[in-house]
Amino acid sequence: MPNSQSRSLWRHGDFVRMWAGQTISLVGSQVTLLALPLTAILVFNASAFQVGALSTVEFLPFVLLGLPVGVWVDRLRRRPILVVADVLRLIVIGSVPLAYALGVLRLVQLYVVGFLSGVGTVFFDVAYGAYLPSLVDRDRLVEGNAKLEGSRSGAQIVGPGVGGLLVQALSAPGAILADALSYLASVLSLLAIRSREAPVAVPEGGRPPMRRQVAEGIRFIAGQPLLRPILACTGMLNLFSMMGQAVILLFAVQKLGLSAGAIGVILSVGSAGFLLGALVARRVGRRLGVGPTLITCAFLVGLGTVFIPLASRGRAAPMLILWGLISSFGGVIYNVNGRSLMQSLTPDRMLGRAIATNRFVVWGVIPIGTFVGGVLGSRIGLRPTLWIAAAGQLLAFLPPLLSPVRRLRSLPDAVPTS
Repeated sequence: MPNSQSRSLWRHGDFVRMWAGQTISLVGSQVTLLALPLTAILVFNASAFQVGALSTVEFLPFVLLGLPVGVWVDRLRRRPILVVADVLRLIVIGSVPLAYALGVLRLVQLYVVGFLSGVGTVFFDVAYGAYLPSLVDRDRLVEGNAKLEGSRSGAQIVGPGVGGLLVQALSAPGAILADALSYLASVLSLLAIRSREAPVAVPEGGRPPMRRQVAEGIRFIAGQPLLRPILACTGMLNLFSMMGQAVILLFAVQKLGLSAGAIGVILSVGSAGFLLGALVARRVGRRLGVGPTLITCAFLVGLGTVFIPLASRGRAAPMLILWGLISSFGGVIYNVNGRSLMQSLTPDRMLGRAIATNRFVVWGVIPIGTFVGGVLGSRIGLRPTLWIAAAGQLLAFLPPLLSPVRRLRSLPDAVPTS
C-alpha cells in the first residue's frame, strides 16, 4: 500500500528501491541509444535508410502490440510484468556483444534485437506507468514522476558521454554490454520491493473480450477534453523528433566531422537541461498552472530543435548543446506534468489501457517518423530533413493552446472511480 501522505518519497523504501534500479537501467539504455546505431554505422557502414529502419523496428512493437498490452496490464499484477520485460531485454541486448565477440554479428541481428527489445519496452513502459499509482499516493504522483524524470535526466547527461567513451574503448557492440547489465540491476530492484499489489478484481460474469476492453480504453481517452490535445501535441513532437533522430548521428559524423566521443560529450552537456527541468517541474507547474506549463514547454522543445540544422563544422558543439539544453529543459517539464495529469484523470482499473492507448499514438508515430526521416535523408539530404523535423516540432504546441488545456491550473483532487 502507498505510504502516508505526510511521508516524503525519500523515506518510501519501495519507491526508492524501484527508483534506484531504474536509474541504473536508464543510464544503460542511454549507452545503447548511442551504441546500437553507431554499431550499424561503424561496423556495417549503414546508410541513412538503414539507420532509420533500425530505429523504426525498435518502436514498431508499440504499433503492433500497444493496445493489447494495455488490456493485459489491467488484467494482471504489474510488477511481474516489469520483471519479465527486463529479463527479455537483458537477454536480447546481451546477445549483441556476445555475437560480436564470437565474430558472428550481422546487421540483421541488430534489427531483430531492436524489435525484441522494443517488445520488452512496450510491456515495461505501460506496466510501469500503471504501477506507480499503486505504489505511492496520487497526491505524490508529480513528486514521484519528477524524481523518475530526474533519474532519466541524469542518465541523459551521463549516458551519452559514457557511451561515447565505451564505444571508443570497447567498440560500439562492446559498449552495449553496459545496458544488458543495467537490466539485471533493474530486475533485482523490482524483486526487492516489499509492498504487495492488490489482487486484480475479476468482474462478475468474467472478463469482457479483449476487443471490448481495448475499445473501452480508446473511448476513455477520446472522451477526455484535457487529454486529447496533449495526445496530439506529444504525437507531433515524437513524429518530427524521430524524423530528425533518424539522421542526426549521420549528420554529426558525415557533415560535422564529429567522433563518437565528441558526440557523446556534446549530448551529455546538452542534456543538463533535463536535470534542471526535473528539479523545477513541480514548481513551474504550480507557478504557471499545469495547462500553461504544458503549452510553454512544448514550444520550448520545438524551439531548441532549430539549432540542429544551423550547426556547421565550425560551430557544431555550441549549436548542438543549445538544442540539447532548450529542448531537454522543456521536454522533461512537459513529461512530468503531462504524465501526472493522465494518471490523475484515470481510474486505476483502466490505467493500463489508458497508458497503452496513449503510447499507441505517441510512440506509434515514432516508426513512421524514423522511416520517413531515413527516406528523406537519402533523397533530399540530411540538413533539409532536419529543417522539416524542426518545423513540425515548432507547431506542436498549437493543439493544447487551442483547447481547454490552456485554462487548466492544477491536477484534479478527487481519485476517479469510473
